[in-house]
Amino acid sequence: MKTLISTVALSLGILALPCAALAADKGTADEAVAMTKKAAALIKSAGKDKAFAEISNPANANFHDRDLYVYVYDLHGVTLAHGNNPKMVGKNLIEMKDNEGKPVIKNLIEIANSPAGKGWVEFKWPNPVTKVIEQKAGYIEKVDNMIVGSGIYK
Repeated sequence: MKTLISTVALSLGILALPCAALAADKGTADEAVAMTKKAAALIKSAGKDKAFAEISNPANANFHDRDLYVYVYDLHGVTLAHGNNPKMVGKNLIEMKDNEGKPVIKNLIEIANSPAGKGWVEFKWPNPVTKVIEQKAGYIEKVDNMIVGSGIYK
């Protein structure tokens, strides 16, 4: 009986390993908040030009980790820096909606202009790792007249 219980326990443990590995491949809410705060601090200390270049550089592990990356928009919806898609920089995305019709950038701006000036917004977005549109929760903080954020895929 002990052997049977040990075998079942071992089998269940082996089956759980891929799930744990998959979970480790995704960024966490705490990591997204920390990355956002690190980017906000860099903007304040090094200035916009240097910070935006570092945020948009995919080789910079401070702002790119698995499916986590930083994005920066102004309060009119113009992309100032984007860690996953540099082609978005300079484009006004104020009217952009996810595939469920949610106005993504408008919702980010609404949170930025709230009394707290920070918070979470839910939307659908392409995951840079899987290339599939997935549910995402984006954490943003208002920094001067900008929105600095990162997010997690659920």
